[in-house]
Amino acid sequence: MKLYGYWRSTAAYRVRIALHLKGIAFDTVSVHLVKDGGEQFKADYLALNPAKLVPTLVDEAVTINQSVAILEYLEEKYPTHQLLLPVDIALKAQVRAMALDIACDIHPLNNLRVLKYLAGELGVTDEAKSKWYADWIQTGFAAIEAKLSSTAGRYCFGDTVTMADINLIPQLYNAHRFNVDLSAFPLINQIEKNCLELPAFVAAMPENQPDAT
Repeated sequence: MKLYGYWRSTAAYRVRIALHLKGIAFDTVSVHLVKDGGEQFKADYLALNPAKLVPTLVDEAVTINQSVAILEYLEEKYPTHQLLLPVDIALKAQVRAMALDIACDIHPLNNLRVLKYLAGELGVTDEAKSKWYADWIQTGFAAIEAKLSSTAGRYCFGDTVTMADINLIPQLYNAHRFNVDLSAFPLINQIEKNCLELPAFVAAMPENQPDAT
């Protein structure tokens, strides 16, 4: 199994956490999103993922992009490994909803190509770009924090790690990178602390990847 990604990619970070939680061996293939104009635009990678994004998972004859789809694939292929979703159908839907709150409504507004477009095509200043980033993080996290008030234990849903945590922690990494004020989110902050005590989350951290610079 090969995971094509970039050490700072939020989406690739999610998949690394899941792979480590499930104890699945994989090879990392670095796709540098900045060097030489971005290796995601090179022909050999485009043949794998025409969307020009990471991650891409290659599992023998199967090639999958989109991190949440990859998480679902791993969950279904390895049901005897640590589960990422609850068995209860209603709770499973709630976990998926929180994961998608982050993956669909927070992350896309702050990913690399959006920030590059703001600075390049639109000529937005660094100060305004930082304000954009912080606003969408804080708006999204306010909704997550409200949900957590009725679901959280040590993690987003009780005391078991789920797909919600797998999506939350990489987004927090980015928020810290951009110095976003997170003081209004005590539940989120505590869940982050708890998750980062787990070996799988530590192994998946960006700084612990072979292509980290």
